Amino acid sequence: MGDMSATPPNECAVERAQTSVPTALIRGIESRPALHTNRSILLQKRNILRHSTWDVVFVALAVAHAVALFVIPSILLVAFGLWWNANTIAHNFIHRPFFRSKTLNNAFSAFESLTLGIPHRLWCDWHLAHHASRSRCWRWSRQLAAEVCLLCALWCGLLVFAPRFFLTVYLPGWLVGLGLCHLQGFFEHTQGTTSHYGRLYNLLFFNDGYHAEHHARPVEHWAQLPLRKLAGARTSRWPAVLRWLEIFNLNGLERLVLCSPALQRFVVRQHERAIRALLPALGGVRHARIVGGGMFPRTALILQQLLPDTRLIIIDASEENLRSARPFVGRAVEFIHAFHDTLPQAEVDLMVIPLAFIGDRSTIYHRPPAPLVLVHDWLWRPRGESVVVSRFLLKRLNLIRK
Repeated sequence: MGDMSATPPNECAVERAQTSVPTALIRGIESRPALHTNRSILLQKRNILRHSTWDVVFVALAVAHAVALFVIPSILLVAFGLWWNANTIAHNFIHRPFFRSKTLNNAFSAFESLTLGIPHRLWCDWHLAHHASRSRCWRWSRQLAAEVCLLCALWCGLLVFAPRFFLTVYLPGWLVGLGLCHLQGFFEHTQGTTSHYGRLYNLLFFNDGYHAEHHARPVEHWAQLPLRKLAGARTSRWPAVLRWLEIFNLNGLERLVLCSPALQRFVVRQHERAIRALLPALGGVRHARIVGGGMFPRTALILQQLLPDTRLIIIDASEENLRSARPFVGRAVEFIHAFHDTLPQAEVDLMVIPLAFIGDRSTIYHRPPAPLVLVHDWLWRPRGESVVVSRFLLKRLNLIRK
């Protein structure tokens, strides 16, 4: 890929905007000998990396990826390598070309093209057009032509000299990798630009989960994105490629429970046992809000029995869920159709947060919105006073005190 500061005048406008400032700063610094010694200028020119010495890590990982494809090729390695490289090395290279030299940037772009099986110049143009909220923009250039020719030569060579490998390993893995990339891009933006703050994912993908923050500052270095965390960003507990679980998994299971009285009795029995274990801490509760308690209101049913004098309010952003819940609990429970964080602050003794909570769950744990908070969470996330609801359901109940 070419050095973005040296692109021709007809390059995508967003690419010029993202690279003109760093180039101007470099040239401005180099034009002020009074502020720098000749030695420091010489050292700066000798440094082949344009932005950060940390970029050598990306270069080393790109080489390791290519070596692994050559030494131990497999469908999984081709697929997951394409998905991972495209969202880490290639993505960072698009926004912050690693080298000062245009020749080195072009060479690395060609190297990435061969490793990923996609002309990197084309990938770059499409991605920058996405950031500019424009239809896919690309321009024919010598660089793109060279990368297409290199890729065609590689594929033709594999087809001639290793046709079985190409058709049964490389090509299926490449198609799966493209599918994963498409899935990633779709769920990063389908309901608005969404961030994922999971530590493991952001460690392995160099803070790619800070996606809303990245869109706010596209040329920000990946290491700085956690420091630019947006307070109002839409978030998800799942990485983008697994975000379909939010749509199909939890809601699908809930609808399945609605269709089966036997499953309803099972989930009520499991949750009641967990809440009873925490009941001594709930003895003084007089006012409780249940967030997202629609569809099948198991928590409200249990609290009606265990805390009969408590005022219960179910808050759900789905009117359909509230209509489903009303017949189960009758008129003794109040219903509010809204997102809980849009409601004015109220003095409540207990707030219940569902497993399907949309928002930053860590904030609930660090800054509890009520004196007592019951948080439905995954089995592997114990917090505060914690009780396992069901190992089969992979679920536990955490009690947090303010």
